[in-house]
Amino acid sequence: MTEAGAVETQPVRDAHRIDEATLGTYLADHVEGFGGTMEVRQFPIGQSNPTYQLITGGRRYVLRKKPPGKLLPSAHAVDREYKVMKALAASDVPVPAALHLCQDETVIGTDFFVMAMVEGRVFHDPGLPGMTPAERGTYFDDYIRILAALHAVDPADVGLSAFGRPQGYLERQVARWSTQYEASKTEDIPAMDRIIDWLPKNLPADTSVSIVHGDYRPGNTITDAAKPTIAAVLDWELSTLGHPLADLGYCCAAYHGKISSVGDFSLLDHAALGIPTETEFVEKYCHYSGRDGIDDFAYYVIFSLFRSAAIIQGVYKRGLDGNASSEQALEFGNMARGRAETAWQLVEENF
Repeated sequence: MTEAGAVETQPVRDAHRIDEATLGTYLADHVEGFGGTMEVRQFPIGQSNPTYQLITGGRRYVLRKKPPGKLLPSAHAVDREYKVMKALAASDVPVPAALHLCQDETVIGTDFFVMAMVEGRVFHDPGLPGMTPAERGTYFDDYIRILAALHAVDPADVGLSAFGRPQGYLERQVARWSTQYEASKTEDIPAMDRIIDWLPKNLPADTSVSIVHGDYRPGNTITDAAKPTIAAVLDWELSTLGHPLADLGYCCAAYHGKISSVGDFSLLDHAALGIPTETEFVEKYCHYSGRDGIDDFAYYVIFSLFRSAAIIQGVYKRGLDGNASSEQALEFGNMARGRAETAWQLVEENF
């Protein structure tokens, strides 16, 4: 039996094969200490950017690249992932060491970057199987603290002043994901149409700006191998300058449905497992971020469910087209509809 949270790899999928010889030669010239016989394997989890493990010279590295095929505009931004991790290296947000970004498509066919591999455990099930209630409590305290720490980083202090337009984030996000949803639409979802109409008409008054992760969930963190604290935060593809409460709303969307293809956070016995309730999660975030409550909090959850539905729809469409990073993509067929319908239910309950 595989230990809970163990990081597994598999042989590279046929659709994601790369020129390993050319890659090895290139990285030997661009990454200090890289060299020798190289073994390449693929991480099976991950729907957006194909992710590989490189083993050479007694060290392990991780490579993330854009997927093959025709891509949606501005999607799969591996250069943004690299830039933000590089910028956060000295902050209170733990990130892997970003080692090299390559935007020369002649090397392996698409842009890619290489980072150091952080050893530890990855829990795609937000119930954190195998942990004790006390350990789960410690993990989520650290998880919420790090989210608040990210939002406290001054973009100017880490060279990210131009990482995004600081104002109008929610409006732009609604427009962007509405467009991308339409571009990857495979069926009519009436609840999604209603949400797309409702969101821009009900924007909250809070206009806070911070660095946002965009996909902050347990499956995008590496838990220390020996203790229930976070060793690194991964998957910064959707990061930008934006509204910090959009990140919080995304986290709390997990209380209203599946946060990933495994584990239904909304149905867990939070008290028995040692996991905070949604109210406790928000209160702890307010404590760490110095906020005195949050007005119109449900809006951020609704927005996040909408955005997730649009992203999931894109994953499903790529699965149908044969370009997804994981074979699990075709399992996402009904998830976009479920997210949209849950979002509209929250509108009816809160506004």
